[in-house]
Amino acid sequence: MTSDMSPADAKLESLSVLGEGTRRQIFAFVRRAHRPVTREEVAEEVRISRKLAAFHLDKLVDAGLLGTRYPAPDGMRKVGRQPKVYEPADRTLQISIPERRHELLAALLLRAVLGAGAGESAPGAAVRTAGQHGRELGDRDRERLRPGRLGAERGLTLCEQMLDEHGFEPAREAPDRVRLRNCPFHPFAAQAPDLVCGMNHAFLSGYVEGLRATAVEAVLAPRPGDCCVQLRHAQAPGTPLP
Repeated sequence: MTSDMSPADAKLESLSVLGEGTRRQIFAFVRRAHRPVTREEVAEEVRISRKLAAFHLDKLVDAGLLGTRYPAPDGMRKVGRQPKVYEPADRTLQISIPERRHELLAALLLRAVLGAGAGESAPGAAVRTAGQHGRELGDRDRERLRPGRLGAERGLTLCEQMLDEHGFEPAREAPDRVRLRNCPFHPFAAQAPDLVCGMNHAFLSGYVEGLRATAVEAVLAPRPGDCCVQLRHAQAPGTPLP
């Protein structure tokens, strides 16, 4: 997989590796084994040569579906190192089109419940937690990218990258505006629009704040079929949405 792939494309690329029947058999065998296995064991199980087993195993490793290592010496082997072993990667793949992030929504709601203050309402805690999570991501990206002083265009571009990673499907509606074509929390947004839209707005506002992209703002701009939030160049207070 190439490093410039989007997260969604990387998932699809990983799963496409399993399109080959023998590879699916190997992957299933390694997962069911509940222990590291050698290519010799794989070859015997699937009834192919060790060379072909190694080829398929390497494809699964490249796709991030398996991990590989050399085990520590056990004192029994007299010559050479232990044979390479393969085991499932510590990775969960979930594919949905359009992308959904229900696990993120669940994590935020759980965090809100556990961290709710005295007298704080459940919706209020959820919105506050979403904003805090957004600020943490913005702080992380500011530290990782070290972008310096962010103008409106650079700030909007960095926000687009994060939005793409999180499945919002950002689209430049105009040079100064980004419309979000997908809500990763659908269909819950339809069931509780005030709560989910409030969390989305807090999350994206928090991200902009953490990134210190002061020339960018997140505003509520509901439109059927799109996310309820829009990002745009910051405008003077009271300026109407275009």
